[in-house]
Amino acid sequence: MTRRALLLALLVLWPLAGAAPLRALETFESDALAIETAAGERHDFTVELAMTRAQQAQGLMFRRAMLAERGMLFVYGSPRRTSMWMKNTFIPLDMFFIAADGRIVKVVERTVPRSLAAISSEEAVLAVLELNAGTASRLGIAPGDRVLHSAFGSEP
Repeated sequence: MTRRALLLALLVLWPLAGAAPLRALETFESDALAIETAAGERHDFTVELAMTRAQQAQGLMFRRAMLAERGMLFVYGSPRRTSMWMKNTFIPLDMFFIAADGRIVKVVERTVPRSLAAISSEEAVLAVLELNAGTASRLGIAPGDRVLHSAFGSEP
């Protein structure tokens, strides 16, 4: 390697010398989930499960698209007040805050991608379900509807 090439390589690599190593993205298991509306309709989804703190911290960040009947279910160890944000989330979402019995207690529709605004449950919930924006209005899903999944002691 010539002296000039070595100098060029050092100039290119120097800023990276102190950089923290890139962290691998979390992986998620998938599971079936259903929502029963007050009108008696049933809607089936396949969701990724965010069970660990690392998975919950990452969530749907960095994704550019999600299939229509897919989503992510964040399941906490016990009911708690929770807040989320959309930092590094590029797709708009509907968020469903779910009590321990599977009842939807709050719906936040059409969240703003990359927003730093806190989206709060306002009360203790066991889980949060994220689906593509517009799903709540398209399917008529509202507070009081029931989510069927093993996290709530029911099967879809």
